[in-house]
Amino acid sequence: DVLDPDRLIQCPYNKHHRIRACRFPYHLVKCRKSYPEVAKELATCPFNARHLVPQADLSDHITKCNDKVFIEEDIVIQSSGFQREQMNAVSTWQAPPCDEDWETELSEQSDSPFVWGVTSSGINSSSTTFEQKNCLPSRVRAPESFPYAVSWK
Repeated sequence: DVLDPDRLIQCPYNKHHRIRACRFPYHLVKCRKSYPEVAKELATCPFNARHLVPQADLSDHITKCNDKVFIEEDIVIQSSGFQREQMNAVSTWQAPPCDEDWETELSEQSDSPFVWGVTSSGINSSSTTFEQKNCLPSRVRAPESFPYAVSWK
């Protein structure tokens, strides 16, 4: 039975090792480190990492690998499902109306820099005096210095 986790599998690195199927992937990692010269001669199947075959036999194994069928079926199912979704997908989304006019807002903005926690009022075009008003809650204060250099000063 292929699905039996207790069935014994022969190790590709050492023919005397017989490992339970449920422990086989862990054993492969361990044995690969123990037998590096054998590991250089073996190639891993692209369809199942548990299949280690001599590099010369890899192309033959790929054509005959039982797991290849499962991968190909998954690819066909996924691609047909994706095509079906693309054909059935009709978007009903519409952009909400936009009330913003950035050009108007830009021309209405004053030339004064933004300072967090300080409101500027009574500014006219000829003078650049600020009336500072702390609009922060009583438990919060504005920073006295910036953690970086300010280019506009």
